[in-house]
Amino acid sequence: MSLKPPKKSDLDKGWMKPRLDRYKKIQPEYHLIVTEGTKTEPAYFIAIKNKINSTYPDKIQVEVEGVGDNTLNLFQKAKHLAESSANGYKHIWVVYDTDDFPEELIDLTASLCKKESSPETTYHAIWSNQCIELWFLLHFSYMHSDIHRSAYWPKLTKCLNAIGCGDYKKNRDDMYSILAPYIDTAISNAEKLAAANDGKTSSESAPGTMVYELVKKLKPYLL
Repeated sequence: MSLKPPKKSDLDKGWMKPRLDRYKKIQPEYHLIVTEGTKTEPAYFIAIKNKINSTYPDKIQVEVEGVGDNTLNLFQKAKHLAESSANGYKHIWVVYDTDDFPEELIDLTASLCKKESSPETTYHAIWSNQCIELWFLLHFSYMHSDIHRSAYWPKLTKCLNAIGCGDYKKNRDDMYSILAPYIDTAISNAEKLAAANDGKTSSESAPGTMVYELVKKLKPYLL
């Protein structure tokens, strides 16, 4: 084969043009959501997963695991699930309620998420102080009072009744579809809470929730 450079007159000929049919297959971005609960949280996030995976299978893939454990144990299980999977997870979302767990465990879980993150994989501490029902309530109004988690349920019932959606009960599987129209309000209210809690640890941020970070990240695929 001649090593001479191609003639200028030959450059426009089809046989001299680079092939355009050699496409490199791009893998979708994988997300793993690991939740403390086995019903309420998984039901909410599985609805999100189903919507995203069915619409954007080539761009993003979301998996949800409800492992029934809390704080530090939850993080360890999330790490094990990620490391034992064939998927190269870009984001691992560790979703948990602070409830009445010891402050040191709550804060250690958030610290481990930062420590174990790398340029390839980010662990996110998606805590709610005290519970995910705070995130649900923020879809309707801003909430800054530090009240016990059980007090959120009657407030949610009042809000749901106002839009004709019945009473709030744990383990409802339709919360995402009900709350989806108000998602921008929830994100705005949660960000406002985060600003008010700036400089505080997760155990000190009462009330507070980081669920908005997860939902905000996935929101472009929920439209």
